[in-house]
Amino acid sequence: MMPVTFRGPRRGQALAAALCALVLAAGPAAAQVKWDMSMEDRANSLPGEGATAFAEDVAKATGGQVVITVHHGGALGFKNKDHLNAVRDGVLPLAQSLAGAFSGQEPVFLLSSLPFVARNLDEAKVLYDVARPAYEAALARNGQKLLYSSPFPPTGIWAKKPLRAVDDLKGLKIRTYDVNGTITFKNLGAAPLQVSFSDVVPQLGTGNLAAVLTSADGGRSLKLWEFTPVFNDLGYAFPLNITAVSVDAFGKLAPEQQKAVSAAAVAAEARDWAAVRTWEAKNYEVLRENKTEIVKDAPPAFLDALAKAREPAIKEWLDKTRAAGKSILDTFAQKVGHQ
Repeated sequence: MMPVTFRGPRRGQALAAALCALVLAAGPAAAQVKWDMSMEDRANSLPGEGATAFAEDVAKATGGQVVITVHHGGALGFKNKDHLNAVRDGVLPLAQSLAGAFSGQEPVFLLSSLPFVARNLDEAKVLYDVARPAYEAALARNGQKLLYSSPFPPTGIWAKKPLRAVDDLKGLKIRTYDVNGTITFKNLGAAPLQVSFSDVVPQLGTGNLAAVLTSADGGRSLKLWEFTPVFNDLGYAFPLNITAVSVDAFGKLAPEQQKAVSAAAVAAEARDWAAVRTWEAKNYEVLRENKTEIVKDAPPAFLDALAKAREPAIKEWLDKTRAAGKSILDTFAQKVGHQ
């Protein structure tokens, strides 16, 4: 089978013109800045391709004066959970990370992966827009600036069989990506294990895992059908990747370079949120080519049990985020019409 490459919507001429207008054509030439950007997701994933395009935009808009090398798949040796401290401490100038990986220090970042809060992509975008000031404040406390977010397609469960009832989860050794999933699936009688994305395949290979909580996109990029040939599409959550840069590193850029990086970040966020709307169909095409069984329309009783099991995770998040967290959820509920 020929390799398949996914591309989000191409940047239009107007965007290209806007970015190129920021090229440093006037005045003395600034010294070239070279940044290494760490991320765990692979280059062929939605956020991976988006990060590559972001780096290309920055180089083009600065006339090659700011060069970002994206290191996909954890190639620099950093996990998502390492990025907050690594960027804060100046070990990395910037990184893209699964937001929930920062929850040990900044609980607000668990928001996007709270199960069954956002029920579709439109609601996920509203939730992000409401929470963005809180994300920016949390990053600022750690010496960082939020550049852009990249959404994932909805989370489901990769398993060896269709999951149709709570009994199917009993004792299931399932990979979760943050504490929300660990709490939820433990309440359902499963045996959850929080595993970093780059460690999923090795853990499946040794038998430490029998199922994986991730999106169809994550499973495609890892070829999870080789271990778990069934994708249970549950619409569990719409987690985010967050790209953040050190305030110190950003501050060392010339003003025109800062404008160029910020404009490229705006374009990257718009591109990735647009691309995710068609990404799932492309994922499913590859899954079917590789004989993956895609299970939709989970029984209402099963979804109700999942929703009930998530309540302690939401309570714990609200206990940690207090009034700020409640305000975010209340504002979100008003905007989308939830009771």
